[in-house]
Amino acid sequence: MTATPAPSLRVGNASGFYGDRLGAVHEMLTEGAVDVLTGDYLAELTMAILGRDQLADPGRGYARTFLRQMRECLAIIMERRVRVVTNAGGLNPRGLADELTELAEGLGFEPRIACVTGDDLLDRAEELNLGGPLTANAYLGAFGIARCLDAGADIVVTGRVTDASLAVGPAVSHFGWTRDDLDALAGATVAGHVIECGTQATGGNYALTRELAGRDLDHPGFPIAEIGADGSSVITKHARTQGAVTVGTVTAQLVYEVAGARYPGPDVTTRLDTVRLTQEADDRVRISGVVGEAPPPDLKVGLTGISGFRNDVEFLITGLDARAKAELAERQMRAALAGSPPAELGFEFVPARDPHGDTQDEATARLRVVARDHDPAAIGRRFGAAAVELALGSYAGFHLTSPPRDARPDGVAVTHALVPAAEVGHTVITPEGVRENVAHSEHTRELTEIPEPPLPEPPPAGPTRLAPLGLVLGARSGDKGADANVGVWATSDEAWRWLAHTLTVEALREILPETADLKVTRHLLPRLRAANFWIEGILAPGTARREGQDPQAKGLGEWLRARRVPIPESLLAERPAPTRAAPSQTPSDPAEPPNPQSEESP
Repeated sequence: MTATPAPSLRVGNASGFYGDRLGAVHEMLTEGAVDVLTGDYLAELTMAILGRDQLADPGRGYARTFLRQMRECLAIIMERRVRVVTNAGGLNPRGLADELTELAEGLGFEPRIACVTGDDLLDRAEELNLGGPLTANAYLGAFGIARCLDAGADIVVTGRVTDASLAVGPAVSHFGWTRDDLDALAGATVAGHVIECGTQATGGNYALTRELAGRDLDHPGFPIAEIGADGSSVITKHARTQGAVTVGTVTAQLVYEVAGARYPGPDVTTRLDTVRLTQEADDRVRISGVVGEAPPPDLKVGLTGISGFRNDVEFLITGLDARAKAELAERQMRAALAGSPPAELGFEFVPARDPHGDTQDEATARLRVVARDHDPAAIGRRFGAAAVELALGSYAGFHLTSPPRDARPDGVAVTHALVPAAEVGHTVITPEGVRENVAHSEHTRELTEIPEPPLPEPPPAGPTRLAPLGLVLGARSGDKGADANVGVWATSDEAWRWLAHTLTVEALREILPETADLKVTRHLLPRLRAANFWIEGILAPGTARREGQDPQAKGLGEWLRARRVPIPESLLAERPAPTRAAPSQTPSDPAEPPNPQSEESP
């Protein structure tokens, strides 16, 4: 350990995505003290939005709301000497830095502003076999941010770095960590991962709301990580803000958008199976025991693309024989378009809630028709005309939700690739304008899956009752390109034993039929009483391109919790009453994960 003795670093986050609460920066600065304020603006889909912005104006490509927040708050930042680290630079960090400099001068301030660049690989996409994407950005790490802070930057603007790096970089600078301090880097990575999505760590989007009964969740405060010299941390929030920080809310964020027990990054691979959580006091959860390993030799590259054009129309079908009526409309549409069919033509039937319902809405089914093609003319007026011309010659009660529209750009496909780190630049531009290269990790190890740990003792046999899974388990889900994860956790040792033995891959496929033909991998995290399911291809061909109402899998976990399964009555009876602080909610003596230090390095 090479860290210098230093007080803990108080890192607050004020943004979880581009479009998050605009007033959060001001709230974080005025409702309590922070040393560093971070802002994460770059969800995967955001890169495509910024890419479209740049197509219209090459000078754009960054999160413009950040400038609005700085206009309001720069005086407070300078007065209180709070350092700001943000990835709002997106595709154009230098452009945002220049705009910020101009803004500051107009307000009478001279903050020292630095940039991190090198992530943008679009000009080299063909060379690196990345296809023809709209955007192509490698995920850089924390050491460029640290170098900017070491050079005296007040504000650091980055492009695509890992979300956690926004917190890890300041800790590296503050404590003097090197790339050999893997456990410390891993601990800070966990802290950064917890706070990166803002109020999801303080009660927002939380499944087990009964646990938080009595807490005001209307306007939850943003999270803070108090990071120590050894990489351990305490997750908290400003005292007078709403929301809650509990072992449960932290667990929920820890299992969000992760693949397995090894969480790879450009600086360290973090062992999520080593994380320990302890509720120290109200709204204070300690993270400790995190083990780090050398990072993989490749960097993840996020790729986005606009996949042609689309058009759609929705037929409303009321009353009896709805499916037969839908089949007639489908045959008629296919015949009308047969001479020059679209590249893709899909039909989705949604049954009525009750064909005999008391209201017409209840008795109405829907047939949604979606056409896709690279040529907008192929699915433009001709597609709309094919639907409208059926009006007097199709099924009884024919009507449409609205007249068909012209073809429009299709949804965005988000996918990933791996590129050797040596092929990616990592450059900082210091406040003096000096460009410096940042070396990647010299010591790496290939990423391999960790064997599933030994199962805990099975729960005792007893009577069961068919009930929603969510009565005893929490869940959170999210997207990663064409794949998605569902993290599931228990709040007691007995429920954990039942989860580990009962919610297998085979059981998940039965409970969620849409996953039946997909590759699903389960990763147990005993110290968190959690299991993570990695579902490959469920969002294919990529985030926001999938058909259906949830193209980013945000509600997948709640669908799982709503499904009815046989649950032991003892678990249904033990549902926890609302509590505030508890001495500790760490599982009792879970199986120890294997010691990574005993494994051979690559």
